[in-house]
Amino acid sequence: MRNIDLKSHWDELLALANSLKAKEPALSTLLNETILERDSFGECLSYRITRKLVNETASIDVLRKEFSDAFTADPNILQSIACDMLAVKERDPACPHILFPLLYFKGFQALICYRLSHHLWQQGRKDFACYLQSLVSERFGVDIHPAAKIGCGILLDHATSFVAGETAVIEDNVSILHEVTLGGTGKERGDRHPKIKSGVLLGAGAKILGNVTIGECAKIGAGSVVVKDVPPHKSVAGVPAVIVGHTSEDNPALGMCQMLDD
Repeated sequence: MRNIDLKSHWDELLALANSLKAKEPALSTLLNETILERDSFGECLSYRITRKLVNETASIDVLRKEFSDAFTADPNILQSIACDMLAVKERDPACPHILFPLLYFKGFQALICYRLSHHLWQQGRKDFACYLQSLVSERFGVDIHPAAKIGCGILLDHATSFVAGETAVIEDNVSILHEVTLGGTGKERGDRHPKIKSGVLLGAGAKILGNVTIGECAKIGAGSVVVKDVPPHKSVAGVPAVIVGHTSEDNPALGMCQMLDD
């Protein structure tokens, strides 16, 4: 995990919010409530995400307290969120600065929610974790089981219809496009979902099924169905996916090139 100075990170968000407020007064209410009237990065996240999630069965005050308590209990959650925010800025050409994912990008917002639900799951509060998962699925169209293990520096680009099952594992610095599924292959129980190593790029619509391993810095082509292990630094594509080449980039997740090399 990158060691991020959260105070400097928060100061940058405040400066960006003040600049945007001056340029676009129509966003003043959003910026005030989310950032400018908040005292910390954690409080800012709590206000932004709970406002997105709240419905007739979810108390906004209860949800804000759960986020706040989790950030206090485990400061590494904030570090992971800051790493995700920087990953979006560095890899998504549609993101000019770190304020963008906080305000507009549901993939980043869904990951924040996952990090709370995973914390709750680890604390034995599985029912509340699953309730939060269901809210996220309804609101963002992203379905990540609270027991899944996800590292930091994750880009969940567009995010619509992304699914990660209960025993899925995603290591640090992975980039994932929309409609990716990390699923099982039947109704077996136990360890049954994919393991995604660091540096992997998962193309749009890729379906990775079963307890298979996608090796470090591999690239999965858009629309592929993967049911077997993929070696490190290999590109695969097709239904079912086969090796089509060696990745030309040292780290496809950072390069974000969707082309497959022969």
